[in-house]
Amino acid sequence: MNDRLKEILKMLPELPGCYIYYNADNEIIYVGKAKILKRRVKSYFNRKHHDSVKVNVLVSQIDHLEYIITNTEVEALILESHLIKKHKPKYNILLKDDKKYPYFLVTDEDFPRILIVRKRNINKLKGRYYGPYTNIGAMHSTLDFLKKIFPLRQCKTPRFKSRPCLYYSIGKCLAPCQGLVSSKEYKAVVHQAELFLSGKQGELLKQLKEQIQKYSDAEQFEKAAKLRDSYLDLTKTLEKQKVVYENTKLNEDIISLAHEDGILVIVIMMIREGRLIDKKDFSYEAEEEDKIEYFETFFKEYYSTLALEFPDRIVSDVLEQVGNKSLYEQWLEVISGKKVKISYGKSAQGKELQKLADKNAAVILNNKKLSKMSKINEDFNLIGSYLKETLHLNNFPYRMECYDISHIQGTNTVASMVVFINGLPKKSEYKKFKIKSTEGKPDDFLSMKEVLTRRLNHLGDKGWDKPDLIIIDGGKGQLSSVMEIVEDMGIKDIDFVSLAKRQEEVFLPHKSESIILPRESGALFLIQRIRDEAHRFAITYHRKLRNKNSIKE
Repeated sequence: MNDRLKEILKMLPELPGCYIYYNADNEIIYVGKAKILKRRVKSYFNRKHHDSVKVNVLVSQIDHLEYIITNTEVEALILESHLIKKHKPKYNILLKDDKKYPYFLVTDEDFPRILIVRKRNINKLKGRYYGPYTNIGAMHSTLDFLKKIFPLRQCKTPRFKSRPCLYYSIGKCLAPCQGLVSSKEYKAVVHQAELFLSGKQGELLKQLKEQIQKYSDAEQFEKAAKLRDSYLDLTKTLEKQKVVYENTKLNEDIISLAHEDGILVIVIMMIREGRLIDKKDFSYEAEEEDKIEYFETFFKEYYSTLALEFPDRIVSDVLEQVGNKSLYEQWLEVISGKKVKISYGKSAQGKELQKLADKNAAVILNNKKLSKMSKINEDFNLIGSYLKETLHLNNFPYRMECYDISHIQGTNTVASMVVFINGLPKKSEYKKFKIKSTEGKPDDFLSMKEVLTRRLNHLGDKGWDKPDLIIIDGGKGQLSSVMEIVEDMGIKDIDFVSLAKRQEEVFLPHKSESIILPRESGALFLIQRIRDEAHRFAITYHRKLRNKNSIKE
């Protein structure tokens, strides 16, 4: 820690606010918020090692910091989101999702139209937005239904000067361009369409019923018949929606998270007036240790940026892991202008709803995994052939194993073995090892020798299939030490390489020069993915072992 940083730490106030970390090049690398700045910021520097690898790396790169005092922690939360969006710091979780989720737009015109737009305020069109929608197919189906039930104007400009177009003839437009509907009647239909988009079906059905009666009393039987048909179509549609709460107008969002194999899925089930009206799903690439931070970032971004309406209550058992319930309830009230309660879904009803959301998230996660597997399977023959040729392998790398060592100053030393088959992780075949030869005296070379000796002694045993390629996490020295025991054991039909993290160099046995795979290549991405998975698995096991031993002490 440099003198400049030490001086700033001494002057930190015991007030809420945001802190901004800079590296030596004066780049913003992290933005955070705190209820008490002094306590939060000092927590980064009063420990030699943090549980998170990312935090350890972040702290090592902090050169100086700035802070902004706010009146409340809620203000700090709002400011934090703004600063992260503005500066996109390297060590903050950033939701890398290039999708522009579509919305329904009810245009602000004399005779409004309903459009699907990819982002808000497109082409300077003003109006009221509803969404976002994550399923564009379902959105177009909804639009077709809206056009049938609520025959609003579809053309930007009239197609004919003296007669209505085909949309009027087939009952999908009221022809306001030809004066065939009054402004008052047209606006009433627009209002009904917006009630549908808002999920206020009970109010909508009540209005339609009253209007049908009104037309009947006035002996406008043709209008009453058309409206009755719309009412019946709408009723049939609503019957398909699952009734969650009987006789209630409660509006809730139920949120679930599912994560596996680097894929994170978040699902929002939307309940309006007691009915399940919509499901939104979002997916990202994220590591296991980052999933709660990803969820917290998503939660803030969704409700501050994407969501256009707020429920009365948000139910999610994941929010219990995020914590700060009171803070987020205050934040939601500030950005929505209404009270929004947060529930962890502990009641019987809450557990049932959470189970429904979890089931949807599990299905979506499985579909994402299948899609990813299909893509990798399609590409793996090319990637494998490229690796075989470029790395001068004797085998096609169908089965790859990677090993990593984890410890703190030689204590609780462990090793991990992860297995990828055809480019995909095979978690049921992962192995973990307690290292015995180096306890209390850190020696990664000797540790790697031990784990490889133990693993290779199992060649031919049940449950220990022979690998085509073994990847060592480390540089040339690490690989050389491993090759000593490989050659002593007389093993010649397995390929070995090592991957040095510094410049992502691949080293081959008995070769002084490394091989640099193209930065954007699928081959490098696959090897990095295997190496990172081995590192994650080793760190997780080491942390578990260390915590267990500290409890015993």
